[in-house]
Amino acid sequence: MQRWRGQVDDSGEFNRAVLVSVAQFVPGVGLGRRPGADKDTKTLHRTLSKLGFKVDIHSDLSGDEIYQLFLEESRRPVKDCFLAVLSSHGDEGCVFGADGKPVQLCRLFSYFDNENMENKAKVFLVQVCRGGGLDDGVEVDSAGDSRDFSQHLSIPVDTAVMYATPPGYGAFMHPLGSVFLQTFCTLLKEDGNRNLELTRLMTRLSHRVAYSFQAKGGNFAGKKEMPCLVTRLTREVFPFAEPGKDSGAAGLSATSLLDTQHVSTRTPSIS
Repeated sequence: MQRWRGQVDDSGEFNRAVLVSVAQFVPGVGLGRRPGADKDTKTLHRTLSKLGFKVDIHSDLSGDEIYQLFLEESRRPVKDCFLAVLSSHGDEGCVFGADGKPVQLCRLFSYFDNENMENKAKVFLVQVCRGGGLDDGVEVDSAGDSRDFSQHLSIPVDTAVMYATPPGYGAFMHPLGSVFLQTFCTLLKEDGNRNLELTRLMTRLSHRVAYSFQAKGGNFAGKKEMPCLVTRLTREVFPFAEPGKDSGAAGLSATSLLDTQHVSTRTPSIS
């Protein structure tokens, strides 16, 4: 099975990361400021840069500017892996630009279904609300779920999309950053995690967020968050691995390094 690893090759091509964060919206669009978004961006930049990614940051773009940015990024050279982070207010299937215009995720994903991105790993981390629901952390029977999953058909082959929350639910934001993106960065700093295959790393991320986060205060008290992975990967991907250590964490279970006894609580807002 073919594998991808991170870092830079002899040609000078880098794995690239694009961070798109909307913290401040145009007055009058009815979308509140997102304290903590800038904290996420700084932490992501520092973490990914140390892992060999060339990181570009784009703040408070309009809807059309986000479309144009991703169209251009889909045509730029990349070594093995392209990573995008989208952080804003949103709804199911879209994120909002700083002007309040909805940006359809299916359109952004479709840009990367091209010859330039063929055989490259594409990873999207999406920190947005996907509805107004709040997660009580209980198991439910989803057999009757009739949500429209057609948007996922636009996800290109060899692409993984990690959402902060399932369809229909809100994603938490705190002045110190979002639990989803901050936990992602924390995991990459811990021994062994950067050498995990991508889906194992995302499983570990889901477990950490689901079992170590609980909101507090007001209507949010006791609410939980559960990230959601959608993947069309056709091979193993090690985008963050040290050279020569693409399977260095073999033998560890997806939850073996997690401390399930510690539950952090924050007074959150919905991002």
